[in-house]
Amino acid sequence: MNHKPARVFFQFVISTAALLFHGCTSIPDPQPTPVLNGIDVLIETEFAALDVLRVGLITNHTGQSRTGTSTIDLLHESPNIELVSLFSPEHGIRGTYEEDVDDSTDEQTGLTVYSLYGETRKPTPESLEGLDALVFDIQDIGCRFYTYISTMGLAMVAAAENGLSFYVLDRVNPINGTTVDGPMRRGDSHFIAFHEIPIRHGMTVGELAQLIRIENELEVDLTIVPLQNWERSMLFDETGLPWVNPSPNMRSLTQALLYPGIGLLETTQLSVGRGTDTPFEVIGAPYIDHLELAEELNRLELPGIRFVPIQFTPDASKFSGEKCQGVNIILTDRESCPIVDVGIAIAHTLHRLYAPDFDIEKYDHLLRHPYVIEQIQDKQPWESIVVTWRNEVDDFYKRRAPYLLY
Repeated sequence: MNHKPARVFFQFVISTAALLFHGCTSIPDPQPTPVLNGIDVLIETEFAALDVLRVGLITNHTGQSRTGTSTIDLLHESPNIELVSLFSPEHGIRGTYEEDVDDSTDEQTGLTVYSLYGETRKPTPESLEGLDALVFDIQDIGCRFYTYISTMGLAMVAAAENGLSFYVLDRVNPINGTTVDGPMRRGDSHFIAFHEIPIRHGMTVGELAQLIRIENELEVDLTIVPLQNWERSMLFDETGLPWVNPSPNMRSLTQALLYPGIGLLETTQLSVGRGTDTPFEVIGAPYIDHLELAEELNRLELPGIRFVPIQFTPDASKFSGEKCQGVNIILTDRESCPIVDVGIAIAHTLHRLYAPDFDIEKYDHLLRHPYVIEQIQDKQPWESIVVTWRNEVDDFYKRRAPYLLY
């Protein structure tokens, strides 16, 4: 008879009694139940949802299991699934490109990789021939202008037009599923603003897929393979999941948290740190006085954030090889920092101090809300500008409620 389990339990009782005897009345909390992404749930169910289907997989390097196995390999090796082709988003199938991506062949599987960030951004009828379903497995970061959700939306349209089913292997929202912030998209659909949602939407890709299907009236058979053990309030480092850089310049949770505000600035005449070790944690330009900018921004007393004057020289992207002056953005309280407000306040300050070098009209390329630009140009206080979309946010909380899965 194996007495090992009883021995372990007996040792635990003795250890606990000893702790209590020495005045320690607390017992460590048990290890939390691991969070599982959709691909991990699919593995646990032996890929039942995709049984006997001919599949096209929309993915990149972030499409992998909790243990690091590629979703491409998992589906390719499954005996009950025929993985026919691959589709890659911005940055390519391996997440390394910063420009348009061509069609290619996957060296590991020999499958054709159709680029959705090149001549076309929507799967063509020719690329969908011989398929029963499209499967989406890419890590989003929870921001409207991060283009992976646009790729998903366009692929859903293509699936509807070509009579294919659509499956989303859901993934956590790394910057939480509770916070909604920023103005709604105004105007027509665009690749950096596919659907009418706020900048920070607080949804998973699976939840967004449900909202897009209903609100765009897409006649597509949609299946979500859900998360397990995820709570909406979780930030990524509370999930126990391994971090994989979703794109070349998204290298940490801190950068993901800053991105919905700081990323808005990158279409202006400003470096947001691309070409440095800390993209989206620094901003600057040759025309800026770093001491002046840090003083002006800190005077605003924005919650959860501080600004340190800095000089840096990017080795790529905007102002490559030029000395820039600006600020290092220090996130002091990630729970309380209203990062979209911070982005608006920075743009407002830069326009006040450095126009016309800082061209505020270019700020609307990602913002997609001309009224905000008009308010900044009219020299309205930034505090009064950011309250103008509060009703939009409240309305979106109600709009998204029927589609929340967790």
